[in-house]
Amino acid sequence: MRILVTDGMDAGALAQLRERGHEVVEQFFPPEELGSALREYDAVVVRSATKVRAQHIDAARDGRLKLIIRGGVGVDNIDVQYAQENGITVKNTPKASSQSVAELALGHMFSCARYISIAGHTMREDKWEKKAYGKGMELGGKTLGIIGFGRTGQALGRMARGIGMEVIAEDIYHIPGIEAETGIRYVELDELLEKSDVISLHTPSLNGQKLICAETIAKMKDGVVFINTSRGDNVDEDALLAGLESGKIRAVGLDVYAQEPPKNKALYSHPAVSCTPHIGASTKEAQKRIGAEIVEIIEGFGK
Repeated sequence: MRILVTDGMDAGALAQLRERGHEVVEQFFPPEELGSALREYDAVVVRSATKVRAQHIDAARDGRLKLIIRGGVGVDNIDVQYAQENGITVKNTPKASSQSVAELALGHMFSCARYISIAGHTMREDKWEKKAYGKGMELGGKTLGIIGFGRTGQALGRMARGIGMEVIAEDIYHIPGIEAETGIRYVELDELLEKSDVISLHTPSLNGQKLICAETIAKMKDGVVFINTSRGDNVDEDALLAGLESGKIRAVGLDVYAQEPPKNKALYSHPAVSCTPHIGASTKEAQKRIGAEIVEIIEGFGK
């Protein structure tokens, strides 16, 4: 196969593909050039930077393209249904990055609970703010509500139980037997919002629907901690900022944003926000697993 890799890929996986006789080209194309470029490839591997939309699929029509692979979980940067309607298979790598994203979510939880981000920042300004940031909270004994209980949500739930948190979960899809397997109880969204001291969001893109908005924030506990390492467009950032400024929300941990790079400086620079630049899956281990899954998909395609 002739394969285009637009957003980078594990070097070991690239070497494996080439060793197995595939031609691999690593090149990013701007949106206006992507469609015509895709005509020359049997498969394209993207991460989050490249978006494969209907116009690109139209431009690639009657070319070689027959497989799109998203190196990661979410496929909202690909017009999946339109691709499939045009005979193009779309695959992702859902198992590879769950542990890494869950660990980052837990890291943001600790940062929010103990002011790690802002306290470290002030020390780099030669300040000693022991009194200001000496009133943290323990996570042990608190209730974590996980919205979206797929692989990443389950991984976070296991970690949180390991540090003594009570964990509840909400998902529109109820996985048979999951409560007995994990020891984590499913609840309705309103109950989760009402009972959780910490809320972590792990849902796919809802196509602009704001799951976290003024209405849902009003139902949360006073002093709640909110974490988002899934999709930024599921959150009304103005409502989130208002919740921080009113004190309704104690702290926020963010790895994803409505726009990336983010434009809402008032939010990401807020002293009660722990923020990272969409690095949830960016660990050596996750990238190796993603690469291995991509190789497996390509080797098995058409068999």
